[in-house]
Amino acid sequence: MEDGFSAKPSEGEGYDLVSLGEILLRFDPGERRIVGSRSFRVWEGGGEYNVARGLRRCFGLRTAIASALVDNAIGRLIEDLVLQGGVSTDHIQWRTFDGVGRDARNGIYFLERGFGVRGGLGMMDRGHTAMAQLKPGDMDWSQVFSRGVRWFHTGGITTALSESATEVVQEAMLAARAHGAIVSYDCNYRPSLWSSRGGRQGSIEVNRSLMPLVDVLLGHEGDVARTAAASSNGPVWHTLDSFGEMAARVQEEYSNLKVIASSVRRAQTATRNDWSGFAFANGRAVDGLHCPMLEVLDRVGSGDAFAAGLIYGLLAGREIDYALNCGIAHGALVMTTPGDSSMASLAEVEHLMSGGHAATSR
Repeated sequence: MEDGFSAKPSEGEGYDLVSLGEILLRFDPGERRIVGSRSFRVWEGGGEYNVARGLRRCFGLRTAIASALVDNAIGRLIEDLVLQGGVSTDHIQWRTFDGVGRDARNGIYFLERGFGVRGGLGMMDRGHTAMAQLKPGDMDWSQVFSRGVRWFHTGGITTALSESATEVVQEAMLAARAHGAIVSYDCNYRPSLWSSRGGRQGSIEVNRSLMPLVDVLLGHEGDVARTAAASSNGPVWHTLDSFGEMAARVQEEYSNLKVIASSVRRAQTATRNDWSGFAFANGRAVDGLHCPMLEVLDRVGSGDAFAAGLIYGLLAGREIDYALNCGIAHGALVMTTPGDSSMASLAEVEHLMSGGHAATSR
């Protein structure tokens, strides 16, 4: 990418990306409701982890997750799922299980996908988890980054877990910048996680405190705008012009930001979404691929897939137009398969980017 934005080259056995975040076990009732279900399919998931997995499985990059789990059967199941996704577990810290989870526990969540006029429903059970209790100094960031890391990713879900988790995010960002890694941050606001920490305004204050350490700012429609406005009633963009004006103001305040990008979703129904995105780089706002009335099987993880595709394009040295469309196409494909994680291939992403059809390939 032109005008000074470039990640350092790959180094030996180093990672293209390391993400910091919690990995959860997701319980999926399929087509049923949570109430009344007698069986669930389980997946691994988590906003920051999903980015690392997408970059590994779809785009073939070397990635790792920095996290904390309790060392019991549930933690080891999560680890096994992560390993199946090809993401390195070298930087997962293990906490001793006390037998009942008083000291620390692994997070889980239940999710209904929704259908038609019935929206999806997510039920989190992640209080007092090992990741939420991570404190500054627990993770040896010099050791993490000394192997060579091109990109570091985290976001607002991790900062929301606890005040100490927010401090760990800042500590990790400082270490990443000291080692020459690009830092990306996904605002990823979750009302349930911020309910005891000031709600939307509390998240905005934390996000703004971290902005001087960020190179690439990511969000969903409204997240970046509200963070920039420092108000729960901040502007939400609906056009390329309004996004460009907002992004230019944000970059004027935080000149360290090289790229600002957002997915844009309008849910016509739970299973039909308009899907697109915007990006701002080098003083130019870009409108991406439009996917009107996209048929959705499972929308969870699509924003993370958007981030993964965008990051892939930037790490590959491509122009912002390619990176943005790569994110939009990847996010669209992730919505066509169950679970949080990407099951797409780079060939499928680029096929969709080029306007390719959805006919059966034989």
